[in-house]
Amino acid sequence: MKNIKYNLIYILFILIIPGMWSCNKLEEYNPSNATAENVWNTPSGFQTLINASYIGQRYFLGKEDGALMTEAGTDLWYAYQKGNYASQLFKYTNFTSSSSGTSTNYWRDLWPGINFCNAGIERINNAGYQSQAVRKQKEGELRYLRAFYYYHIVETWGGVCLRTAETTSPILTAQRSSVKDFYNLMISDLDSAKLWLPTTTSDLGRAVRKSAYGLLAKVLLTRAYYSLDEGNTAEANDYFTRAKKVAHTVIDSAANWGVSLYPNYSDLWLNDNSAISGNKHCKEALYVVSNSMNLSIDVDGNGNRLHLWFLCNYNGKPGMVTDMANGYPKSMYFMPTEFLLDLFDGSKDSRYAASFQDTWKNNSSTYTWTAATCKTWGKLPSVAGQKINVGDTAIYITNKSIADKRTRKYVVIDRDSLYAADSIRSTCDLFPALKKFLDPTRTSATAQPGTRDIIMIRLAEMYMIAAEAEFQLGDKASAAIDINVIRNRASKTHSGDLNVSASDITLDFILDERAREFAGEHMRWFDLKRTRTLAQRIQKYNKNIHLPDNLLQKGNGHFENVLLRPVPQTELDALSNGIEFGQNPGY
Repeated sequence: MKNIKYNLIYILFILIIPGMWSCNKLEEYNPSNATAENVWNTPSGFQTLINASYIGQRYFLGKEDGALMTEAGTDLWYAYQKGNYASQLFKYTNFTSSSSGTSTNYWRDLWPGINFCNAGIERINNAGYQSQAVRKQKEGELRYLRAFYYYHIVETWGGVCLRTAETTSPILTAQRSSVKDFYNLMISDLDSAKLWLPTTTSDLGRAVRKSAYGLLAKVLLTRAYYSLDEGNTAEANDYFTRAKKVAHTVIDSAANWGVSLYPNYSDLWLNDNSAISGNKHCKEALYVVSNSMNLSIDVDGNGNRLHLWFLCNYNGKPGMVTDMANGYPKSMYFMPTEFLLDLFDGSKDSRYAASFQDTWKNNSSTYTWTAATCKTWGKLPSVAGQKINVGDTAIYITNKSIADKRTRKYVVIDRDSLYAADSIRSTCDLFPALKKFLDPTRTSATAQPGTRDIIMIRLAEMYMIAAEAEFQLGDKASAAIDINVIRNRASKTHSGDLNVSASDITLDFILDERAREFAGEHMRWFDLKRTRTLAQRIQKYNKNIHLPDNLLQKGNGHFENVLLRPVPQTELDALSNGIEFGQNPGY
């Protein structure tokens, strides 16, 4: 995104941003004498405010906090080696309003974005735009971003405080707003944004029309479930119908907007950054959070670090050292559940091989087995003396059982090595690694900052949103048609061998299909929360999560404080009416 370079003088000294509320004093000395009134009153000055409105995304998306908040604690991932790192999110243990720095950071990163957007929407008429079309385009960006931030806020913390006015000083009182109020604002913002935003931009990473339509489809789908909670089927059906129509508008308009599905699922994750293909020009993307190839102009210098979190520890194993192609196994947090791995029919579905790495080739030097290393790796004595040459298979990991693994001349980790009857084996540091986010554009094999863009909304999700809405409306036949578009793309033969029929369509099937398509892509916790299946599916499919006895259980079987995060205690303490505002249920 060539124009989104963040002028921190303006950001830090023009606008006082206390998160949502805070008693903490900020330094108010302004060495540049710049103020909002004398900077944001010209189009070029106002552009700095629009650019600043994108910042919050880059602090949590592609970072550890974003991955933990959106993927951990679901049916798809175990905590690495049964560890207790971020156990509040991975296992829901000891999760309080003060115990999770990740949850607190997430709150902290989202609210400044809201305030920048509010400031811009309030001030744009005084920004000096001569063209109303240009003014509306700029306001469309701000309204899109406000809806983006508020979606994450309301789904994470529920009905906290909805703010539409700029905050310029610490706020000492707050009142809760209803979830419906949040959704009314988001839908209104996106209805405007989808009309005002341009269809294309040369400035990669900015919101455009397809972005607004894509987010609106997700927002409408999610809103429908709140009506179902209330037993208001007619209202729910209205939102499901609107979600379906918006998703199909994207599908039908895709060609005109320069969007299309890649022929093969693996094409989505190519590392080619040429001008016509690859991650930096993903033709399936509706919205991306961009990262510069020049890390020095990224807001925090860290870029996209998703390549770190889903790897296994291949380094130091027979014939293996850390290299660029296999990624940097430094901060491994996410180990796939056997449920996730079992979702794929690898003989037909290309998404398993495109998503997971199960084979590592010797990248070091010839490795010779000894009697001692045979014992370490469970090999028969007859393997001693055999060699793994450079380029030969050094490690093979599978969710299948391998009968002859003790006689093979490379490390074999099979299902029995990975998973025990009631959980994962705590010593296991080798498992199929999610490779979608591997980044060979980094400066070195051990560099943590990455340069790849983060695909937040893509065309495939529109088919899945339409299918989910159609299922809820009782139209399973149409749902099957939409899902089959995605499954036929996933098929190794594209011959319809993965196609399903109306009788196959259930909510569980839709969630399974979303796991196959979107594993690791900042969606899973929201998917299970939206469908009110989070507690049930983690109890059924994640053996490493034992929901605490003190969870509040509603009559419909939903665990209330699994579906919401606690408001950070520091924020409540900063309010003079913190007790009245109240903590979320169960914390």
